[in-house]
Amino acid sequence: IIDCKKEYEQKYNTQIPVIVAGGIFDKNDIAHAIALGADGVQIASRFVATVECDASDAYKHAYIEAGKGNIQIVKSPVGMPGRAVRNAFIRQVEQHKQEITGCYQCLEKCNPKEVPYCITQALIHAVKGELEQGLIFCGENVSRIHEMTTVPELMRELTQG
Repeated sequence: IIDCKKEYEQKYNTQIPVIVAGGIFDKNDIAHAIALGADGVQIASRFVATVECDASDAYKHAYIEAGKGNIQIVKSPVGMPGRAVRNAFIRQVEQHKQEITGCYQCLEKCNPKEVPYCITQALIHAVKGELEQGLIFCGENVSRIHEMTTVPELMRELTQG
Protein backbone atom coordinates (compact mmCIF):
# COMPACT_ATOMS: atom_id res chain seq x y z
CA ILE A 1 0.00 0.00 0.00
CA ILE A 2 2.74 2.43 1.02
CA ASP A 3 4.67 2.38 -2.27
CA CYS A 4 1.56 2.63 -4.42
CA LYS A 5 0.15 5.44 -2.28
CA LYS A 6 3.41 7.43 -2.33
CA GLU A 7 3.68 7.07 -6.10
CA TYR A 8 0.23 8.58 -6.69
CA GLU A 9 0.62 11.24 -4.02
CA GLN A 10 3.80 12.41 -5.73
CA LYS A 11 2.29 12.15 -9.20
CA TYR A 12 -0.76 14.25 -8.25
CA ASN A 13 0.94 16.38 -5.56
CA THR A 14 -1.73 15.62 -2.99
CA GLN A 15 -2.33 13.38 -0.01
CA ILE A 16 -4.50 10.35 -0.79
CA PRO A 17 -6.16 8.69 2.20
CA VAL A 18 -6.33 4.89 1.88
CA ILE A 19 -9.03 3.08 3.83
CA VAL A 20 -8.84 -0.72 3.97
CA ALA A 21 -12.12 -2.65 4.00
CA GLY A 22 -13.05 -6.30 3.90
CA GLY A 23 -12.01 -8.92 6.42
CA ILE A 24 -11.18 -6.47 9.20
CA PHE A 25 -12.35 -8.13 12.40
CA ASP A 26 -10.16 -7.24 15.36
CA LYS A 27 -7.40 -5.00 16.70
CA ASN A 28 -4.72 -7.16 15.05
CA ASP A 29 -6.34 -6.73 11.62
CA ILE A 30 -6.44 -2.97 12.14
CA ALA A 31 -2.77 -2.88 13.18
CA HIS A 32 -1.82 -4.98 10.15
CA ALA A 33 -3.63 -2.63 7.73
CA ILE A 34 -2.04 0.44 9.33
CA ALA A 35 1.39 -1.23 9.20
CA LEU A 36 0.90 -1.75 5.47
CA GLY A 37 0.30 1.98 5.07
CA ALA A 38 -3.46 2.36 5.35
CA ASP A 39 -4.76 5.55 6.92
CA GLY A 40 -7.78 3.80 8.38
CA VAL A 41 -10.10 0.84 8.14
CA GLN A 42 -13.78 0.24 7.51
CA ILE A 43 -15.54 -2.41 9.59
CA ALA A 44 -19.11 -3.42 8.84
CA SER A 45 -20.18 -6.89 9.97
CA ARG A 46 -19.01 -6.46 13.56
CA PHE A 47 -21.36 -3.51 13.96
CA VAL A 48 -24.43 -5.43 12.79
CA ALA A 49 -24.41 -7.55 15.95
CA THR A 50 -24.63 -4.51 18.22
CA VAL A 51 -27.57 -3.31 20.27
CA GLU A 52 -27.45 0.04 18.46
CA CYS A 53 -27.76 -1.41 14.94
CA ASP A 54 -31.24 -0.74 13.55
CA ALA A 55 -31.52 -4.08 11.75
CA SER A 56 -34.06 -6.51 13.18
CA ASP A 57 -33.06 -8.88 15.96
CA ALA A 58 -33.62 -11.78 13.53
CA TYR A 59 -31.05 -10.27 11.14
CA LYS A 60 -28.55 -9.75 13.95
CA HIS A 61 -29.03 -13.32 15.17
CA ALA A 62 -28.46 -14.64 11.64
CA TYR A 63 -24.96 -13.12 11.94
CA ILE A 64 -24.40 -14.52 15.44
CA GLU A 65 -25.56 -18.00 14.39
CA ALA A 66 -23.76 -18.06 11.03
CA GLY A 67 -21.16 -20.75 10.63
CA LYS A 68 -18.55 -21.03 7.89
CA GLY A 69 -20.56 -23.85 6.33
CA ASN A 70 -23.59 -21.70 5.62
CA ILE A 71 -21.88 -18.69 4.07
CA GLN A 72 -21.63 -18.54 0.30
CA ILE A 73 -20.80 -16.22 -2.56
CA VAL A 74 -23.96 -15.20 -4.44
CA LYS A 75 -24.36 -13.28 -7.65
CA SER A 76 -26.48 -10.15 -7.44
CA PRO A 77 -29.04 -9.38 -10.15
CA VAL A 78 -26.47 -7.25 -11.97
CA GLY A 79 -23.82 -9.94 -11.81
CA MET A 80 -21.68 -8.64 -8.94
CA PRO A 81 -20.63 -11.22 -6.34
CA GLY A 82 -21.38 -10.86 -2.67
CA ARG A 83 -21.10 -13.00 0.43
CA ALA A 84 -24.36 -14.02 2.12
CA VAL A 85 -25.76 -16.32 4.76
CA ARG A 86 -27.29 -19.33 2.99
CA ASN A 87 -30.98 -19.40 3.80
CA ALA A 88 -34.38 -20.31 2.32
CA PHE A 89 -34.30 -17.28 0.01
CA ILE A 90 -31.02 -18.32 -1.60
CA ARG A 91 -32.24 -21.90 -2.00
CA GLN A 92 -35.45 -20.66 -3.66
CA VAL A 93 -33.58 -18.37 -6.06
CA GLU A 94 -31.30 -21.26 -7.02
CA GLN A 95 -34.38 -23.24 -8.03
CA HIS A 96 -36.43 -20.62 -9.87
CA LYS A 97 -36.68 -16.93 -10.73
CA GLN A 98 -38.61 -14.84 -8.22
CA GLU A 99 -41.57 -12.85 -9.50
CA ILE A 100 -40.83 -9.13 -9.61
CA THR A 101 -44.04 -7.14 -9.28
CA GLY A 102 -42.53 -3.66 -9.11
CA CYS A 103 -39.25 -1.99 -9.97
CA TYR A 104 -37.44 0.48 -7.75
CA GLN A 105 -35.14 1.50 -10.64
CA CYS A 106 -32.29 1.43 -8.17
CA LEU A 107 -29.68 -0.23 -10.37
CA GLU A 108 -28.97 1.06 -13.84
CA LYS A 109 -28.05 -2.35 -15.26
CA CYS A 110 -30.96 -4.23 -13.68
CA ASN A 111 -33.60 -5.59 -16.06
CA PRO A 112 -36.59 -6.94 -14.05
CA LYS A 113 -37.53 -9.26 -16.92
CA GLU A 114 -34.14 -10.99 -16.80
CA VAL A 115 -32.86 -10.90 -13.21
CA PRO A 116 -33.55 -13.80 -10.84
CA TYR A 117 -34.84 -11.56 -8.02
CA CYS A 118 -35.23 -7.93 -6.94
CA ILE A 119 -32.24 -7.11 -4.77
CA THR A 120 -33.93 -4.09 -3.16
CA GLN A 121 -36.92 -6.14 -2.06
CA ALA A 122 -34.67 -8.96 -0.83
CA LEU A 123 -32.62 -6.51 1.26
CA ILE A 124 -35.74 -4.83 2.68
CA HIS A 125 -37.15 -8.22 3.71
CA ALA A 126 -33.85 -9.14 5.37
CA VAL A 127 -33.39 -5.97 7.37
CA LYS A 128 -37.02 -6.19 8.57
CA GLY A 129 -36.32 -9.70 9.84
CA GLU A 130 -38.28 -11.50 7.12
CA LEU A 131 -35.26 -13.72 6.55
CA GLU A 132 -37.02 -16.45 4.56
CA GLN A 133 -37.64 -13.85 1.82
CA GLY A 134 -34.46 -11.87 2.36
CA LEU A 135 -30.85 -11.76 1.29
CA ILE A 136 -28.49 -11.58 4.27
CA PHE A 137 -25.27 -10.07 2.95
CA CYS A 138 -22.37 -10.49 5.35
CA GLY A 139 -18.63 -10.21 5.64
CA GLU A 140 -15.97 -12.87 5.38
CA ASN A 141 -15.54 -13.17 9.15
CA VAL A 142 -19.21 -13.29 10.13
CA SER A 143 -18.76 -16.80 11.54
CA ARG A 144 -16.43 -15.30 14.16
CA ILE A 145 -19.26 -13.21 15.65
CA HIS A 146 -20.75 -15.14 18.57
CA GLU A 147 -22.62 -12.61 20.70
CA MET A 148 -24.45 -9.32 20.73
CA THR A 149 -22.44 -6.37 22.01
CA THR A 150 -22.71 -2.60 22.17
CA VAL A 151 -20.86 -0.06 20.06
CA PRO A 152 -18.90 1.30 23.07
CA GLU A 153 -17.83 -2.24 24.05
CA LEU A 154 -16.82 -3.06 20.47
CA MET A 155 -14.87 0.19 20.13
CA ARG A 156 -13.00 -0.57 23.36
CA GLU A 157 -12.14 -4.04 22.07
CA LEU A 158 -10.95 -2.65 18.71
CA THR A 159 -8.89 0.18 20.16
CA GLN A 160 -7.75 -0.92 23.62
CA GLY A 161 -7.92 -4.53 24.23
